[in-house]
Amino acid sequence: MLVNVKNGVDRLNEFEEIFRNKKIGLITNITGMTKSFISTVDALDDYGDVKVLFAPEHGVRGDKQAGEVLGSYYDSFYKKDVISLYGDKKAPSIEEIKNLDLLVYDIQDIGTRYYTFIYTMYLSMKACENAGIKFIILDRPDIFGGEQVSGNMINPQLFSFVGDLPLPNQYGMTVGELALFTRKELNITVDLQVIKMVGWYRGLAFSETDLPWIAPSPNIPTVETAKYYVGTCLFEGTNLSEGRGTTLPFEQVGAPWLDNDGLCKELNTIFKNECIHFQPVFFTPTFSKYKNQLCAGIKLYVEDFFQVDIIEIVIEVIKLISLKHDEFKINIPFENSKHLFYEHLSGYFLDEIPKKNLSEFNKKREHILLYK
Repeated sequence: MLVNVKNGVDRLNEFEEIFRNKKIGLITNITGMTKSFISTVDALDDYGDVKVLFAPEHGVRGDKQAGEVLGSYYDSFYKKDVISLYGDKKAPSIEEIKNLDLLVYDIQDIGTRYYTFIYTMYLSMKACENAGIKFIILDRPDIFGGEQVSGNMINPQLFSFVGDLPLPNQYGMTVGELALFTRKELNITVDLQVIKMVGWYRGLAFSETDLPWIAPSPNIPTVETAKYYVGTCLFEGTNLSEGRGTTLPFEQVGAPWLDNDGLCKELNTIFKNECIHFQPVFFTPTFSKYKNQLCAGIKLYVEDFFQVDIIEIVIEVIKLISLKHDEFKINIPFENSKHLFYEHLSGYFLDEIPKKNLSEFNKKREHILLYK
């Protein structure tokens, strides 16, 4: 039986006094919904006055592809002005929020360091600190259950908008807990309040709740996709397609020149004792890398994500492909950085040993957890 969970947005009536007659700014996207599919915009408007929406990557409607810059505009669906926080500007200006009483954040996170929404949250917290505005998080689950912490700590020299906080690849916190962690670790003095979930507890995966899944971005259509993304996002920093432009983004990778059959046989031998299988597939992306080109691909089948270190497995897959294919490249540039995209994603330089001892991080994390 699925566990009944109320997200923060489903508890607005219990915190009516906070929002009543207040001028509100809202950072949200298509995931900002109550369990009865009322948008957070409308739900907040029942108590206060949502003056403006702030859009993260992919826009408030969640229809923009990765990296697509959206300008500010009037949104006819939400009937609100929308200010983009993705592009040259990553946080609200003091001018844009100085007349607000509250700035509210309601977005479903997927618990992975590369996902940019958490940096929109972090930078908006700093903006509220500077403007003296209260920042409120309407909390939502960590999709894995909030217990899995994996990967390596990011090298601070590689901070960017795909990794701008001192976190491992998978940090095992809800977005509310992450906000509290960030405030403490970076000494941000913002007036922060987290409206907690009810019914969710540590270890409860999203698929075990009665919450509806709403795709937080175009290429994370399912909870399963998000689980693969924890590891396979690293392929974005290579010249392999990560499956964008197909029906299985991040679950399959490939290129026109890949020896998928040979690689799958070798990988299945290497990982024969793991809960994972590799299958040769073929796909033709409709956009992104190798658009309209037939790709020989590898489809990953993970039996149990709680028994598999998907990050370490993907790193080993990348190493094997590099050994077998001269065509394979990992030198993809990232925006105007002098470092490689793969380095920003992985959190370490190619010539360094990543910091995988997460004991210090876990000690800090334990002190701020809201759910047990």
